[in-house]
Amino acid sequence: MPQMAPIWWTTLFILFNMSFLMMITIMYFQKTPEPIMDKKMIKSIKNLNWKW
Repeated sequence: MPQMAPIWWTTLFILFNMSFLMMITIMYFQKTPEPIMDKKMIKSIKNLNWKW
């Protein structure tokens, strides 16, 4: 392989880690449909009124 810039390798590494973390979070939320959250988080979400 030709010698590539270190920025390219860092970007690939970051993308791989982000995809891996997204898979873990998706699996976690599938296992726990109602995750335990702090009361402050619940209040903030109710105040925002998110429409998924």
